[in-house]
Order: sequence, then structure tokens, then C-alpha cells
Amino acid sequence: MKTNYKIQGTPNSPVLMFSNSLGADLTMWDDLVPHLLPYFKVLQYDTRGHGQSELTEGPYTIEMLGQDVIDLLDQLKIDKVYFCGLSMGGMIGQYLGIHHPDRLHKLIISNTDAKIGTAEGWKDRIKTINEQGMQAIVDGTMEKWFTKAYHINRPYRVAEMREIFLANSLAGYTACCAALGAADFREDIKNISVETLIITGDEDEVTNVEQAEALQKEIEGAQLKVFHARHLPSTELPAYYAETLIDFIVGEDGFDRGMHVRRTVLGSAHVDRANRNKNEFNTDFQEFISQYAWGEIWTRPGLSKHTRSLITLSMLIPLNKKAEFKMHVRAAFNNGVAVAEIKEVILQSGIYCGLPAANDAMHSAEEVFEELGLEYKE
Repeated sequence: MKTNYKIQGTPNSPVLMFSNSLGADLTMWDDLVPHLLPYFKVLQYDTRGHGQSELTEGPYTIEMLGQDVIDLLDQLKIDKVYFCGLSMGGMIGQYLGIHHPDRLHKLIISNTDAKIGTAEGWKDRIKTINEQGMQAIVDGTMEKWFTKAYHINRPYRVAEMREIFLANSLAGYTACCAALGAADFREDIKNISVETLIITGDEDEVTNVEQAEALQKEIEGAQLKVFHARHLPSTELPAYYAETLIDFIVGEDGFDRGMHVRRTVLGSAHVDRANRNKNEFNTDFQEFISQYAWGEIWTRPGLSKHTRSLITLSMLIPLNKKAEFKMHVRAAFNNGVAVAEIKEVILQSGIYCGLPAANDAMHSAEEVFEELGLEYKE
């Protein structure tokens, strides 16, 4: 099975994987991504029969769709992920939590249930679509997906989602409808042991708050977050949704967030060494760095960590702080910076910061390359 996917983020970041709802595709998560990239490598994919993933003969099962996730992770050589699935994606998440908990750090299941609808209701939907096409249910779907206020305030985004929905293959959509009609995790949901967050919308008519609360009771230790939204809160409230994921996975405290990002950029060995060297005199300073430099500035979505690394190197060159410069040369590789890019930064600095400073930076960078066993090649 050929799965279409998109992965973004820096090499040293943990992976947060997203699974789309029925009738949507991987782009439904795009508005969240800038908020998440300071913390994670973001993996989006199209569920089988959706978007640009392969259309195979149906009907499908949730087990089949869940195995597609495992196969993709194996293909990408990713051992474990934080997994977030919405609606059908939430059903896939439940399957993974039940059968493959070893592949999950934490689980987020959004706007879903252990049993969505009835088998007869899904059969009726399949019959309607086969006879009348996707156009027959698109208006009702948009009403279920978004609040009235969102329809008024963001009509262009609703129109985009409408076009994505109408672009679905009838065969792929109905094959997934069959998977949802047959799926029933009501007996197994209590076996989910991985730390879980449940999300729903207070106006969601498809999977309501009462159903989310029932899930919370069945999954030991599960947390529940209710948005003022309908069935697609990730699209309707992307910044708030992303913030909720960061709170759950990383923590609400600026220090915790800073330590998370500091580790992804500088590496855990460096951070652990700095923590071991803390004492009564320097502890406040170390916590200040984690809280503000890493927790407030490096987490801002306006610039990528790759760009921030290049900027940091360029500013350290005229300051002539060799140890700090070499540390950030090492860190740059964790942010996806190439040797050739570091060379260009140093060359540029020679014009605007002075040749002596650039010369020292060139030697310092070469020392790091030698330590890491790296070679420069055109």
C-alpha cells in the first residue's frame, strides 16, 4: 500500500503524527503545523483511499487502516510517535492504543468514540453516495464540521474544506465508511494503557461530549478537553488546538517547554551535563536560560529552528565567543543546518562583521567538523 505523507521538522525532535477524519486529507492539519514545529517533527499522512494515498479495493477495516500506520512508521524507521487522530483518525488511534501501545509515546483521540453511529446508518450513507455522489451529503457534512460562526467568519476556509470533501473518491470514501460501520472498540477500549487525551467539541453532533466523557471513564487516567467547536476543532481553532497538544505532551510550564526545546536543539547529553553542573550560585541563571531563551523565544512559530540556528551563529561571530559558537555549530546539525550553510554564514560575516572575527569562526567551525567526523563537499 502506497501511503502519501508529509514530514516536517528538525532531525532531533520527537515525531507527532496526525491521522485525518473521514472525507478530509492530510492538509486538514496544516494550520497547526507552524505552532508545533518548535517542539516536534510533524508527520501527516492521507488515510487509505483519501487524498493521494493509494485506493485499494474495499471494504476496509480499522485494523487495515491501523496497520497502514505501522507500515509507514516502519518504512520511515520511526520507532515511536505521539499520535493524534480525529474522528476516523481517532478510531485508528484507539486501534493503535489497544494493539500497538509500544509504538506510542502518548495518544490523542479527537471527536471520536469507541463505536461511531450504527452499521445500518453507515450502509444508508454508502447507498446515498453510490446513487447520488458526494454532492448529496456535502452541505450536511460542512454543517456538522463547523459552527455557524465559523461559516460566517471563515467562509473561504469552509469552501476549501468543501472542495477537499468533494474531491474524494467514491470508492475510497465508502470503503472507509464500511470500516467505521464495522468498528466497535467498546469492549477493548479499557485496555488502552498509554497516556491519553480525549478532545471533543461542545457542539459536535457526531461524537458529543457525553460520548467523550464515557471514553474518559473507560480509559484509565485519560484527560478530557472540550472545545467550543463542532466536529473539526483542529481546523476551526488551530492555535488553541496546537496549544492543547503542547500542554499535554510537553507541559504547560514555560520551563518544561524550554527544557524540551533545549534538548532537541543542544542534545540531551549537553543539557544533562549542564544540569549536573548546577549549584547554588548558577541555578537561577540556568533556569532563566531554559525559561526565557528556550521556552519563550525558541518556541515562537514565526521562524523555523533552522533559521534561528543560522541567525544565532551569525550573531555569535562578531561577539567572538568561541565556546558558545562551537556549541551552536553542533546544535545547528540538530536543526537540519548543512555544513555548506555554515560556510556561507561565515563568509557573509566576513563582509559585515570583519575578517578577523570570520577567520576565528572558520577555524572554530572546522574544529567542530573534525570532532564530528564531517567533511565539506561541494
